[in-house]
Amino acid sequence: MNTQKTMNTLQKEVDDYIGQFKEGYFPPFEMLARMTEELGELAREVQHVHGMKKKKSTEAQKSMEEELGDLLFVLICFANAEKINMQQAHDRVMEKFKVRDQHRWTLKEE
Repeated sequence: MNTQKTMNTLQKEVDDYIGQFKEGYFPPFEMLARMTEELGELAREVQHVHGMKKKKSTEAQKSMEEELGDLLFVLICFANAEKINMQQAHDRVMEKFKVRDQHRWTLKEE
């Protein structure tokens, strides 16, 4: 079953998962290190698919979708640990881009 989830739903789902463990969320610098690690793994997959450096036959098969999912999970963990509502953060950044960059790019003709 493929249902659409809101960002708030994703944040609650991750919070419910993490909340079942005594350790809870990692501290900020540990979270940043985990995010950097996941970004590196995504970069490696992009390089394998779109770059010159192809995957070795001995390397595990992963996908950009899997790596993006891992990165999203850690990003949501970071936001939750810092009490940041990602929906509000997204809305603010979209407004910023719409105003700041409104004449930066060439619009497609309809």
